[in-house]
Amino acid sequence: MNEKERIPPGQRTTKKFPVLHEGSVPEFNDKEWDFRVEGLVENSVTMNWKEFNDLPSVKVTSDFHCVTGWSRLDNEWEGVRFSEIVKLANPKADAHFVTVIAEEGYTTSLPLEDMMDDEVLLAFGFEGEALQPEHGGPLRLVIPKKYAYKSAKWVRKVVFTEEKELGFWEKRGYSDSADPWKEERYS
Repeated sequence: MNEKERIPPGQRTTKKFPVLHEGSVPEFNDKEWDFRVEGLVENSVTMNWKEFNDLPSVKVTSDFHCVTGWSRLDNEWEGVRFSEIVKLANPKADAHFVTVIAEEGYTTSLPLEDMMDDEVLLAFGFEGEALQPEHGGPLRLVIPKKYAYKSAKWVRKVVFTEEKELGFWEKRGYSDSADPWKEERYS
């Protein structure tokens, strides 16, 4: 696929990686940080930073689309596929959605089916280096097939649920499906 075919309608490309987020950039202390998996699962999980980094990791190159109209192509992310978290937690049959909870009260929610895509990562690396705090480090959700507000920065917990919960931006009028190819920017 050529570059032009990779740009969703209403988007323009940039080589920069603009920084956009709600709230301040939280401090990271690897000795106090934890990651939790809860909700409709057979195995609730709590991991510290070292334990999280010991999970199998991959590098994935994907495009990134912001609801404000820019797209950055060929981003190399390193992290843990969300499917690895599913293997650890073993969601119950009635778990159909995942609510992602981040620092600063930020949340987003997606269908479990969407989260199982091979490109969906809990990323701790970007372009061969540790993911910088202003871009969501130490841990950011990356969902390339959705607008970037679904790719929550500073992730701390995932909760498997039966019903979809509206996230931070979705409660404020943004599209819950967030498909850049359909220009689903606002509800």
